[in-house]
Amino acid sequence: MKLDELGLRTSYSRPRVSNENAHAESLFRTVKYRHDFPVDGFKSIEDSRVWVLGFVRWYNNNHHHSSIKFVTQSQRHQGRDINILAARKAVYKQAKKQNPDRWSVQIRNWDTPGEVWLNPVKRL
Repeated sequence: MKLDELGLRTSYSRPRVSNENAHAESLFRTVKYRHDFPVDGFKSIEDSRVWVLGFVRWYNNNHHHSSIKFVTQSQRHQGRDINILAARKAVYKQAKKQNPDRWSVQIRNWDTPGEVWLNPVKRL
């Protein structure tokens, strides 16, 4: 009910896979591939809390997400991504204008994405 109150929809995971959560799986992969992830475990609960807090700060403020055009979550949530992506677009346009022979197609799409889904529902 709380998710509904907040206007959030639950993840339906992959089709016909009842015990999988795509969001958790994606986040876990990011966690375990961090250079500072303690592969031998944590020495104490306090050590784990300190590490997780640092990870959450990094994930929200420093990690550039491909699905939101390589900005951070905090930049996206604060609306700063609009100016960042506009500046990137301007740089690409200028580079193509200065050296058109290096570009065989249009510049990369730096338009601000609308809704972002981990597992989008495919429309037939």
